[in-house]
Amino acid sequence: MYITPEGKEIFVLDGHTHYWDGSPENQTNIHGKQFIDCFYAYHTNLSPKEHLWEKARFEKYSEDNIYRDLFVDGPNDMAIIQTTVLSDFYENGFSSIERSSAMAERHPERFIVNGSFDPRDGEKALEQIHYMKETFDITGVKMYTAEWNGASKGWALNDPQAYKCFELCDKLGIKNIHVHKGPTIIPLSKDAFDVHDVDYAATDFQNLNWIVEHCGQPRIDDFCWIATQETNVYGGLAVVLPFIHSRPRYFAEMIAELLWWVGEDKILFGSDYAIWTPQWLVEKFWNFQIPDDIAEERGVQLTDAIKEKILGLNAAKIYNIDVEAKKKQLAGAPVQIAAE
Repeated sequence: MYITPEGKEIFVLDGHTHYWDGSPENQTNIHGKQFIDCFYAYHTNLSPKEHLWEKARFEKYSEDNIYRDLFVDGPNDMAIIQTTVLSDFYENGFSSIERSSAMAERHPERFIVNGSFDPRDGEKALEQIHYMKETFDITGVKMYTAEWNGASKGWALNDPQAYKCFELCDKLGIKNIHVHKGPTIIPLSKDAFDVHDVDYAATDFQNLNWIVEHCGQPRIDDFCWIATQETNVYGGLAVVLPFIHSRPRYFAEMIAELLWWVGEDKILFGSDYAIWTPQWLVEKFWNFQIPDDIAEERGVQLTDAIKEKILGLNAAKIYNIDVEAKKKQLAGAPVQIAAE
């Protein structure tokens, strides 16, 4: 929980975190190294110096590390772990639902673990969805449309095979579809992360919530035009938010655009841990104000009430979390140092 300088307690639900293994031992080929090296470049270029990690820790961190960084040293009350398999690059997967779920079992009151599938796998993808629902009772998935699969270097949300998978998700109650639509990561294709397919899928699957992670960056204008007309499209601030430190006016422009187009009820906080840690992001966000000229041009403000929605209340709503009940539960299971 984040305590404001005024002493108010703010519920923080971090909508975009990972528990990955990008270590050399898990890398299948040069592409596994390229991928984690690119992540590390984002980390070193956009983080405050005092929050930089050594490369070895960044490649593979422990269960104790993630718990401490998110809930002890960090302000999070809860965190959603996103699964990104990248089986062409990593022997045991970059971030597998099995490994993440085993970690999360230590603190089930704090973690939501989402699954993942690849529509290009055909019937096996449908079997994977059944397996994840039956085994882990997932309510959300993470889609990585630029992920390699043999000769294929990407897919689209409106592919016929993808629609079969989304139909099954709808049927099984897997309502939250997180989609990476943002910066590319070496060696993946930038074009395979284009946002145009969100428009099709959101229209055709009204019962599903489409959380566009990274708000389509660097295609944020395209994302805004889609999200303003599709009521079931949300924007995740992972990657957008770190610019609050390195380029605060650029961040101000982006958050003002999102508030004007998408609205305060459809923007979700995400730290993108472990690329960045949530402590400094939440502190800087709470203390941030949109410059007067930008605020006046858009006719928007970033009030404390709006910040509170973004930091946790909006995500809690789409994941059906009773915030007051959750606060009481967490008060009965206080944060402990994981190593203890």
